Amino acid sequence: MMRKQTNTLLSALAFAFASATVSVPATFIASNAVAQEAEQQDGQEIKASDKPTRRVPTLRGKVYEQLARAQTAADEAGDVEEAISILKEVEDKSYSMNAYEKAMMYNFFGFIYYNNEDYAKALESFAKVVEQQPIPEKFEMTTLFSLAQLNLMQGNYEDTIKYLERWESLNAGPVPVKNKVIKAQAYYQNKQYEQASMWISEAVADHEAEGMIPDEGWLILQRAIFYELKQPEKVKDVLIKMVKLFDEPKYWIQLAGMYGELGEERKQLAIMETAYQRGFVNTSADVFNMAQLYYYHRVPYKGAKLMEQAMNDGVLEKNLRNLKFLGQSWSLAKEQDKAIPVMMQAAELSEDGELDAQLAQILLNEERFDDAIAAADRAVEKGELRNPGLVYLIKGMALYNKKQYALALNQLAEAEKHQKSRAMAQQWKQFVQGEKRQADAIAAELGAS
Repeated sequence: MMRKQTNTLLSALAFAFASATVSVPATFIASNAVAQEAEQQDGQEIKASDKPTRRVPTLRGKVYEQLARAQTAADEAGDVEEAISILKEVEDKSYSMNAYEKAMMYNFFGFIYYNNEDYAKALESFAKVVEQQPIPEKFEMTTLFSLAQLNLMQGNYEDTIKYLERWESLNAGPVPVKNKVIKAQAYYQNKQYEQASMWISEAVADHEAEGMIPDEGWLILQRAIFYELKQPEKVKDVLIKMVKLFDEPKYWIQLAGMYGELGEERKQLAIMETAYQRGFVNTSADVFNMAQLYYYHRVPYKGAKLMEQAMNDGVLEKNLRNLKFLGQSWSLAKEQDKAIPVMMQAAELSEDGELDAQLAQILLNEERFDDAIAAADRAVEKGELRNPGLVYLIKGMALYNKKQYALALNQLAEAEKHQKSRAMAQQWKQFVQGEKRQADAIAAELGAS
């Protein structure tokens, strides 16, 4: 149960991160375009480092004035419809515009649509920007990167990668870390986990090689990818790193869970105990999981005390599951005086007779014979018992100890009808018959005298 909860917990945390992306700096898109326009007013060439010169046409003042008017309507007046209307007037004359002017126009369209949260039209507009050639290389690269981010936001993962790779084809240096992270996100969301693993691992390694701490979100994504690839050792290693770097309670709990996945239960318990001492074990699920660990490691007393305190504090609900496990923990710890009242509460909540049967066994061992008989009767009445013969056997033994031999033999006869309890019932039957004969003989002697 603990592993399943940890798995669910891990999977849920992974998807929450991967669906979040960095927002596109739309204001930079527009301002960068204006800067590019100013740079081109005199018809100068834009030159990328170590690359052939790219000649671009000039942005004419008349076109620029119309674009600026649209931006003013959108920014200062807040009139999006007016801004779009102005741009459509410009678009109607696009047959007379050069590539750079068209690119600027579509950039303004994209900027206004983006600010108006119309992302589908923003994407369409920015895509048209990079279709125009030739345009300034920096302008093209800025737009390509924004397209990658926007497509990731919209769930277009293949387009995200396509635009990033196009950006990288224009870039003179190595692939930047931010590109690798976005690629990892896109591949992860597209369920291409091997590729996602490669890119996020490179991003983290690049950052660490420069003596920098990886972004927390990167490690969350890396952990999620390794989890999907069924690589628990790597998941564990990432969680160890996250515990050291960020010291968040959830990472301690998740690390303990991964040690459980790997079958390293002692380390799992050690991590959970450390987390508990630091006040990180404070949810009902974490408390119950830790109590299970104590039970598994044969230290049920600690688990029972933990659960009892959590119930008193209102952290753990007094429901059937929790009361049943608390009673079992007290019983294993040989604290029967504490186990019995808890088991009674649990049995009252149970619809079948199993807990009453367990309670009858405990009460018999504690020589509380009347209570054991009552619990056995409740078990029979509720039914749905895995071993119904055992209940009759317990009741027969309790009646024997009360020296009610005839009634005891009746119950043992019932136990004898069930295969699982037949052999034991027959042994007890012979013993009780002998005790009955002896008691009858003594009674006869006393009667004769």
